[in-house]
Amino acid sequence: MSRLRARCPECGTLTAVAVDEGYECHACGRAFAAGLVRVPRAWGAGGEQMAEAAWTPLPYPEVAVVEAGTLGQQTDEIAAALPVRPVVLGGCCCAHVGAIAGLARRGWRVAVVWLDAHGDLNTPETSPSGNEWGMPLRAAIEAGFVRADDVALVGARNLDPPEREYMTAVGIDDDVERALAGSDALYVAFDADVLDPSQVACFVPEPDGLSPAAAEAVLRDLAGRMPVAGVGLTGLVPGAGNEALLAGLLAAAGF
Repeated sequence: MSRLRARCPECGTLTAVAVDEGYECHACGRAFAAGLVRVPRAWGAGGEQMAEAAWTPLPYPEVAVVEAGTLGQQTDEIAAALPVRPVVLGGCCCAHVGAIAGLARRGWRVAVVWLDAHGDLNTPETSPSGNEWGMPLRAAIEAGFVRADDVALVGARNLDPPEREYMTAVGIDDDVERALAGSDALYVAFDADVLDPSQVACFVPEPDGLSPAAAEAVLRDLAGRMPVAGVGLTGLVPGAGNEALLAGLLAAAGF
């Protein structure tokens, strides 16, 4: 599917056309602030529910559905399909790598604010599980899509010792102001497990997370510092309340 035309969430037809940063539907007349890329894949053992959650309804025109055969192909296909202002819905956090790559290929220096209970900074050599979804932030940095000093990790509360060592070595912390300094564009990677598990249906629940209100406040603050170029939402499992929850988070980010 061309990024210039998308499926309207209101009338279901392929009549939503790219206009500036968003889309307008020629059939029903609705206007939308972003385009949606679905990534119903999870790169690890037992992630089928995360993949299923990528079909959560969201009120944005569907630009592409990426179901690649390898993680490298997925990254390239997401980057190629990325609309001007994307909402990327995974699947696992590996979907963020393609989104960051796509923004970086526009010639931008991309800042990444990664909201996650985990660091996602492992490598195949350091990962306790071997699941690729524990490695995407490290992969994006090592691929050169984002600089380590342009990354802020917010809400992390379950980090492996090698991840802590890496963060100390390269200077990653939760300082958003540092991450945004000198950047051209901001991508927000939002893993649902950054939230308290009592508030969201997510794949790897961790206690003592953010409330939805606190997460929305973080996103509003980010949008007030710099217009958000793209948002990725990952780490979900199907749940009745998730649709409204995600809509609130995206609205707080200015989408």
